[in-house]
Amino acid sequence: MIYSSDKEVLHIYEGLCRKTLPKPDWSHAAHFAAACAIMIDPARDAFADMPDIIREYNEATGVANTDTEGYHHTITVASLLAVQHHMNLELHLYQNVNAILTSEYGRSDWLTAYWSQDLLFSKAARNHWVAPDRKTLPFITKSYIALKG
Repeated sequence: MIYSSDKEVLHIYEGLCRKTLPKPDWSHAAHFAAACAIMIDPARDAFADMPDIIREYNEATGVANTDTEGYHHTITVASLLAVQHHMNLELHLYQNVNAILTSEYGRSDWLTAYWSQDLLFSKAARNHWVAPDRKTLPFITKSYIALKG
């Protein structure tokens, strides 16, 4: 999906936060839309707040957060790191979302260049940050490594 306005992106983000976004609208593109929006939300700390936002949305839409489904911490953090690295505050929000969606990090399989399937879909990676086992993320920050959310 390519977005044509900030309003579209904010609709996704606000629906996620309010738990009113229809479940079919919580797509791969919507995940990146929400990630970009939370990065510029002055009331939020993306890395601290997004995990609970997603967990609560999942629960509100009937998706259990377990060791095998629902919220996935490593994927969320890696996606936020990619967004943080690629955000250009001189662009409109929707342009940032479109830029990441059309980059290598917008592909649904981008994480497998960095993590093996076994590690990425492990219980540990779902519940905590697990560093990549194939190659280091080019944009991982020392400050995030210190947090190890």
